[in-house]
Amino acid sequence: QVQLVETGGGSVQAGGSLTLSCTASGFTFEQRAMGWYRKPPGLECELIIRVGRNGSSDYADSVKGQFTVSQDSGKNTMFLHLKSLESDDSGVYSCATDYKYRGRGYAGAGRYEYNFWGQGTQVTVSS
Repeated sequence: QVQLVETGGGSVQAGGSLTLSCTASGFTFEQRAMGWYRKPPGLECELIIRVGRNGSSDYADSVKGQFTVSQDSGKNTMFLHLKSLESDDSGVYSCATDYKYRGRGYAGAGRYEYNFWGQGTQVTVSS
């Protein structure tokens, strides 16, 4: 049974850092591509990172240079390292799998979707 569990969210002061975890069961990251989404309060959900089955990663411009991903294959866990956090980074962060390419008729990140999500973890950045 496929399952994704995110942990590590919390409250942090602006300028601080957090590391989120996404533990997968029922598959390995070599078998399925992964994505990370962020849902700020009152705003649309944003696909911020795509991770290929070979471990390659692609970051949205909004987080490039600020967030990084890593993996521990032995624990089947992916980590999202957040640094230099600002209030705009607040939101629910979710990892997802079940990747689908929607086609070139969609612009930018809209071409990609991930249809199986974990429950998400809340990040709150206070200034």
